[in-house]
Order: sequence, then C-alpha cells, then structure tokens
Amino acid sequence: MKTIEAYIRDIQDFPKPGIVFKDLTPLLNNPEATALCLDALLAQIGDKPVDKVVGMEARGFFFGTLLAQKLNAGFIPVRKPGKLPSKTISETYALEYGTDVLEIHEDAIKAGDRVLIHDDVLATGGTAEAVCKLVERLGGEIVQCNFIMQLDFLNGKDRLEPHVVRSVLRY
Repeated sequence: MKTIEAYIRDIQDFPKPGIVFKDLTPLLNNPEATALCLDALLAQIGDKPVDKVVGMEARGFFFGTLLAQKLNAGFIPVRKPGKLPSKTISETYALEYGTDVLEIHEDAIKAGDRVLIHDDVLATGGTAEAVCKLVERLGGEIVQCNFIMQLDFLNGKDRLEPHVVRSVLRY
C-alpha cells in the first residue's frame, strides 16, 4: 500500500501563478487511501471525547463527516455567507488581499460541547482561526484542530494558539 502522501498531487500555479496546490482528489478516488487517511486522522484524536465535528467549506466536509460518524458525533458545516438555511452567526477574517466571511448555524453548538475542528489544509490559519472564534462564541470547547496537511512555512499553527493542532502530513 502506498502512503497517504503518494495520493496527493501537486498542481502548479493553481489557483494563481506561484501557488503549488496540494490536490487530494486522487486520495478521495481510492477507497483504501481514504480509509488510511481516516485512520490517521482518528489516531490524532486518540480517546478525547468529541460531541461535534466542525468542517469548513468545502474540502473540510469530505473527512469531517466521516470523522463525525466514527466518533459518534454530530457534524456541523461552516459555510460562506448565504449558504446555510437557518439563523447564523458570522466571522470576518483577513485574506492576503481583502476579507472573507464564514457562517455557522447559531444553534449548532451548545455551551460545553466538545468540538473537533477539521479541514484539509492548514495554511495561513485565517480560516481555522475564524472557525475557532465561531465555536467559542457559541460556547463550544475546542478539543483539537485537525488537518490532513499543514504547510509549516506559512506558520498557520501560530494563529491557533492555545489550541491543540494536529496534522497527518507536514510540508
């Protein structure tokens, strides 16, 4: 069996020149690789109790729902504005050029819920930091921030302190 990393391909100059995009669609296309990745993500959590898994639009949904099922936890999508049908709260965060906004249903997390935050890649940490703020505003206790890949050279982990950050692969 190949390693997880063998199923992630580099796409040069996507989504813009100078960027090397880490594409995990080959991993998703292989059931054995998907299972291997899921097992690695679960191993990072260990025996920590989790009530809810929060996944970020859209690639955090792939394994976020699988993690929630395996952990016997609820899954909560965090989405761009106007995509969730019920009442939401939002968090604005900085991008390289400008800002963006994420939303979560205001009734998705109850005070004291133990929350695992999951996404595919930790880059600059802006998206994950915004999600941490949303979870905390709703009274959730962040158990861990969980990623498939972490781009160390962008220092995103620093923005998530004091939360525990775990990544299967590091670049």
